[in-house]
Amino acid sequence: MNKRHAATAATALALTLTVTACSSGDDTDSSAGGSTTGLSHIHGLGLADQRLYVATHRGVYTPDAKGKPELVGDSKDDFMGFTVAEDTTFYASGHPSEGGNKGLIKSTDAGKTWKSLSLAGQSDFHALDYVHDTIYAYDATNSLLRTSKDSTTWKDGAQLQALDIAVSPENPGLVLATTAEGVARSTDGGKTFTTGKQPMMAFLSWSAKDALYGIDTSGGLNRSADGGGTWKKISTVPGGQPQALTAVDANRVLAATQDGVYESKDGGKTFTKRLSVESSGSH
Repeated sequence: MNKRHAATAATALALTLTVTACSSGDDTDSSAGGSTTGLSHIHGLGLADQRLYVATHRGVYTPDAKGKPELVGDSKDDFMGFTVAEDTTFYASGHPSEGGNKGLIKSTDAGKTWKSLSLAGQSDFHALDYVHDTIYAYDATNSLLRTSKDSTTWKDGAQLQALDIAVSPENPGLVLATTAEGVARSTDGGKTFTTGKQPMMAFLSWSAKDALYGIDTSGGLNRSADGGGTWKKISTVPGGQPQALTAVDANRVLAATQDGVYESKDGGKTFTKRLSVESSGSH
């Protein structure tokens, strides 16, 4: 039974990895421009000045006055890793539209313009977390957990196959990663990780000490009050397989699934659709 469960979990996470990871050479989105461009291939979510931001395969979007997705700035690059650090400061990674890897990039005007900071052409960060004045990043190019205090020099941590990471808001040494075996744990800032343990999550987001959220591959939202030791299922986010998860605080949760971007203000008990998502083609 355990072996079958593990195999099923690994298959499910592999499927999630397949639909989540875009290649820069494959583009199934229409690019007519303007505020009516449909959303698809979502990789990150954030809230800044109470405004929703959605990082996608074709740029960063925000709802316009009519609630339709509007491109922020003029970049239609593939934003893979994405996180709101503070106020209107964003960090991201991914692929330029012409191909290659962006390394770490930064915006201080809520995504309107971006500046390259480090590892351009070398690294593709699929997961980013900014906490304790440190950037924690999962480099999918090298299957490597990396950290940086100054955005330019990096410390290499453990090598592992992961989809997402989350860092304790209380303890800079406690890092979690979603793997095919389950949630892996590091207590030394990402230098080493334990083998993943069930339950298996696709994405994690840790907003407060007792508010670690995880979403499984079918959209089930779970919460842990003890740093991932035990989990309680809260609800199922509408729309099927998840694409991204961000807990803004202990009660406000953003989740993207196959058909929409949803928001909860009651700790994940109920969700309201903020934006519709187009059906994503093969990546």
